[in-house]
Amino acid sequence: MKHEDAAKRLKTVEGHIAGIRRMVDEDAYCVDVIRQIHAVQSALTRVSKLILDEHLHSCVITAVQGEDPAERERVLQEIMDVYETSRKS
Repeated sequence: MKHEDAAKRLKTVEGHIAGIRRMVDEDAYCVDVIRQIHAVQSALTRVSKLILDEHLHSCVITAVQGEDPAERERVLQEIMDVYETSRKS
């Protein structure tokens, strides 16, 4: 269900990006373009949260409840890596 919601939101983002490209092609007012870019960034952040939530409630829980300590560590490290990458943005 969340993947379907994420896919729907990404299609909306695609439309917004096409709109931004048109704005740039048509030499729209810079601040208006920046506002649209910020809207897309916010939308992508929401999609990222949806996918992360799905991952935490499926893959991570499965790994943490599993018997393989290396798999638990791998999944936890992935989450830490994603967190660190997002902080650099």
